[in-house]
Amino acid sequence: MIFDALTRAIERTKNPTCVGLDTSFDYLPSPMKEGANTAKERMKAVFSFNRNIIDAVIGIVPAVKVQIAYYEVYGAAGIECFVRTCAYAKEKGLFVIADCKRNDIGTTASQYARAYFGEEAFAPVDLLTVNGYLGTDGVRPFAELCEKHDKGIFVLVKTSNPSSGELQDLTFPDGTSVYERMGDLVNAWGGGTEGECGYTRVGAVVGATYPEEAKKLRLRMPHAFFLVPGYGAQGGNASMLTPCFHEGGRGAIVNNSRGILCAYQKRGGDYAEAARVAAIDMRADLLSALGGICER
Repeated sequence: MIFDALTRAIERTKNPTCVGLDTSFDYLPSPMKEGANTAKERMKAVFSFNRNIIDAVIGIVPAVKVQIAYYEVYGAAGIECFVRTCAYAKEKGLFVIADCKRNDIGTTASQYARAYFGEEAFAPVDLLTVNGYLGTDGVRPFAELCEKHDKGIFVLVKTSNPSSGELQDLTFPDGTSVYERMGDLVNAWGGGTEGECGYTRVGAVVGATYPEEAKKLRLRMPHAFFLVPGYGAQGGNASMLTPCFHEGGRGAIVNNSRGILCAYQKRGGDYAEAARVAAIDMRADLLSALGGICER
């Protein structure tokens, strides 16, 4: 089962982190940007950058998260780069999280689900972020294909952005918040799919920037694996994200994008080596806060 396999990979690397390949062309070192004026040329440079970052972090991190918006902006050339990046990461043995936040009404959601998880899937990915705020008919197609093809999803529950509370923190008459109610739905959507490690195929996106909310959700959602954005550039630190984890550092994976992709801008030197050092430093930071990763 996908979350069993991801849990074991985290245990092997002693590292519950993923590198976010939210690769803006602007992040590339100046020499890589020279002469890249067309979409095709820019995406060729971005893929080269991504490939070298992936090579640098193999054996340090278990997964990458590829944010499709940074590729869609360049049209067909960008989608080709997205696919090549996912394929290269898979080839190197990393888990691939496609950060696409897809959803729509049921019939359209089923097409999105097929695009990522069906026989006709256009990119080799293991996990996908999904916007669950359309309700059950928009999530069921993803959940069904997860079961069929051994995939997993991360449903938006409590996001890391500053304005998330405008909707997610609103409360019902019984005092339950919208994000807590979404957590209950995630429990229901994943019910009965628990693997050996106790996690269902329907995980949750829970931001590191809201530790109190994360603490409530971890208690409320014991069988959901968490994808945790917000570390680093968005203001989250290691101590803030510990409520997302179970004892022994299990049950969550933390994303870091700019802090790794752009590490060379602060550290100097080769960008891939700087990314490797930043990934190692992040692992040490998390392990210090979590008290280590225990194997089952």
